[in-house]
Amino acid sequence: MTDIKGAVVLVTGGGRGLGKALVAEALTRGASKVYATARDPRTIEAAPGVVPLALEVTDPASVAAVAEQVPDVTILINNAGVYRAASYLDGDLAEIRQDFETNFYGPLQLTQAIAPKIIANGGGHVVNVASVLSWAALGGSYSGSKAALWSMTNALRLELLAQGVGVTGLHVGYMDTDMASAVTSFKTNPAEVARLALAGVEAGAFEVLADDLTRQVRSGLSADVSALYPQLVA
Repeated sequence: MTDIKGAVVLVTGGGRGLGKALVAEALTRGASKVYATARDPRTIEAAPGVVPLALEVTDPASVAAVAEQVPDVTILINNAGVYRAASYLDGDLAEIRQDFETNFYGPLQLTQAIAPKIIANGGGHVVNVASVLSWAALGGSYSGSKAALWSMTNALRLELLAQGVGVTGLHVGYMDTDMASAVTSFKTNPAEVARLALAGVEAGAFEVLADDLTRQVRSGLSADVSALYPQLVA
């Protein structure tokens, strides 16, 4: 379990959508400081306790530069992501790589750079923002990148266990953000997802399933493959 009150939090992709909501929720719960990153830090909403930082998660030099600026961090939230969802059969290989570079290698690089600082500061927490599509291959390369992130999250949880760092995977379906602006299905309020995520951190949850669809898909993983993909049944 990790208290948010008094913690120093780093949120990637903190300028909009869920990232912006996570910054606000961390402050509401008493974080002493929130480092909020974006490619353009001018997009970060100014507030007491918020420190905007420039970050491109796919650029090792940018990751290293941010790591130098956050010596006091105790909680890392890997939220930055993209949605290219390219087809594996005929999709643009550059788009497939972009999903993996941003959604998998980005969090990996941040965690490698930041986890030693969290350990040195007495322990804390890492949160990886995954997706319901970690478990349902309906989003092409996006699903693949989030499935890889889920696996990495499980591995990191074991690697960091003895070093006082908890790891939580956040899984959610559609949220009412720019990324899902064209979606007409039900979309969860990102503020509610942020509340559930940080409540999970404080409770030491291994996973936070933020909506009914995500809970339904997660519970069906032990069933036959055709339960997730009914189109396979003739």
